[in-house]
Amino acid sequence: MRLSALGDVAMLPHTLRAFKTAYPEVRVTVLTREFLAPLFDGLDVEFLFADTKGRHRGIGGLWRLAGEIKALGVDAIADVHGVLRSRTVRIFALLRGLIPSRSIRKGRVEKWFRMGYSHSKAVPLKHSVVRYADTIRRLGFEFDDPQPAVKPLLSNPMGEKQGVWVGFAPFSAHAGKTYPEPLRDRVVELLAQRYDRVFIHSGGGDEAAFAERMEATYDNVTALWGKVRLGAERDLISHLDCVVTMDSLVMHLAALVATPTVSIWGATHPEFGFSGYGMGSEGVMQESLPCRPCSVYGSKPCKSGDYKCLYAITPEMVVERVEQLIKQE
Repeated sequence: MRLSALGDVAMLPHTLRAFKTAYPEVRVTVLTREFLAPLFDGLDVEFLFADTKGRHRGIGGLWRLAGEIKALGVDAIADVHGVLRSRTVRIFALLRGLIPSRSIRKGRVEKWFRMGYSHSKAVPLKHSVVRYADTIRRLGFEFDDPQPAVKPLLSNPMGEKQGVWVGFAPFSAHAGKTYPEPLRDRVVELLAQRYDRVFIHSGGGDEAAFAERMEATYDNVTALWGKVRLGAERDLISHLDCVVTMDSLVMHLAALVATPTVSIWGATHPEFGFSGYGMGSEGVMQESLPCRPCSVYGSKPCKSGDYKCLYAITPEMVVERVEQLIKQE
């Protein structure tokens, strides 16, 4: 059970891949949002889609959802979300059929003690993918931690690839994880000068407007918003030589398809267990500042108001790191 956020849902396939390898006979149903189903392509899983704005809205809707879980004949629930809504569903499922469950242990205290400092020698906290696996294991299953993904053979939604293709995903839901506007313009300029095609990953609104402006400026830049859906975006990323991303969904999509990634970190920190699963440190870009990390999820505003943690990572530094990763392949 994992309904949001997008990047967190995108980490779950790693866990289920390991679980299904160990227990291929176990029937697994993923309770999530319908548009997220493509993330689980290639896995032998079924789905129960949550409609929290419709039939599963409010307390009555969650009671109905628990009834649908019972109707599937579910024997146990692994709650890898651990929020009020998922806890309510578990309680209702228990009341409706005595369905046992376990909830994720997020390590909030550990993360709180890591706030306000960063250092290269710190031992990373347990990765979210492993925390997901631990939740299932506490239901009585035994299996090893997931291995990093291997490069899949997926169709290319943008046609035949010619030359070097690079992706750029400068956005996130929070300012502390979004590459600043004047810098992202320069990154696109430098990438467009060096590589054959540059794809900009974005959401709608102002993000799409930026991507479309870059597309209109450079002949070899493509704005992806409105052109591909989630599954096709993942498929495209599998064909990229490198993708530049923030602590966001695209980083986790790249991890699912083993694409080299340059990840830029501002308010958050990869040692909290949210980095792309299986990705090495060679693509991580971050500055050691006394004030960071200042937020576990990036939602807190910058105390100094200048987001110097992000401005310190210049476009030239980013593009140079991209070049290094591409040469390694």
